[in-house]
Amino acid sequence: MEPASFKIVDGRTIVPLKLEPWGTVFVVFRHPTTQTLRTQPPRTETALSTVGGDWTVRFQPGRGAPASITMHRLESWTRNADPGVRYFSGIGTYTKILNANAAWFKKGAKMWIDLGDVKNLAEVTVNGRSLGVVWHKPYRVDASTALKPGANEVSIKVVNAWVNRLIGDQQHGVTTPVTFADFKPYKADSPLLESGLLGPVQVVRSESK
Repeated sequence: MEPASFKIVDGRTIVPLKLEPWGTVFVVFRHPTTQTLRTQPPRTETALSTVGGDWTVRFQPGRGAPASITMHRLESWTRNADPGVRYFSGIGTYTKILNANAAWFKKGAKMWIDLGDVKNLAEVTVNGRSLGVVWHKPYRVDASTALKPGANEVSIKVVNAWVNRLIGDQQHGVTTPVTFADFKPYKADSPLLESGLLGPVQVVRSESK
């Protein structure tokens, strides 16, 4: 929640908004005002860190995937050599320790975790605190109240569509399908959909000029 710029002209209140694709906001007029113009200072963003290195990924049980894997870089599950991962559909949870430099933190600034690209939904948790679900670009959450200097436990729960598992169940040699569907529009050679956390994951600071 943040204050907005506005101007009142001929009895009408004009509020400039910048919405990302699929973006929505609530505009709340709390009290009457005699002010006819308010301009909020612009904000700048600084990319503080790209979160690289290994990620541990745990997969939802009973969906054909191993219990967990280590990903040395972020990429689509469909690129994995293990068929259980390549055709996985369900919930995959990424975890790692993020070491935050004390110099990142400034009074009045917001700290965001930007996930880059996600297929398809993600819930971000930092130090046990859920920061909400993101489902469209920009895939980012406000981590201002959760991040702290030093070690931070980051967990990103990603959910994809079930298309890849339906395709996986059509592969030669599969005797026990994971899924069940009356209508089967996908074949063994149908193209797979990118899935998982694709990144790059970054920590971004936003502050007023």
